[in-house]
Amino acid sequence: MQAVRVGVREFRQRLASFLEADAPVAITRHGETVGFYIPTRRKPKDEDLTALRTAAARLEAMLEAAGVAEDELVEEFKRARRRNRKQ
Repeated sequence: MQAVRVGVREFRQRLASFLEADAPVAITRHGETVGFYIPTRRKPKDEDLTALRTAAARLEAMLEAAGVAEDELVEEFKRARRRNRKQ
């Protein structure tokens, strides 16, 4: 993966966005690379996974109660996206 090259000032100003990025950052001063920031992959927190599992279970129960299959929901979503793109 190619590193994004930024000056020290820009790195300092945009630090928060670089912390969330996936690409490495080459930090330069007067055109010379003085360091690298290499982000690590963040592990999902247990509470995030629990919340996602709970949401998935609720969605499944709602679909079942409404008598709607997951495939039908996906197809309706795709049709809606195509309609919105045409507008």
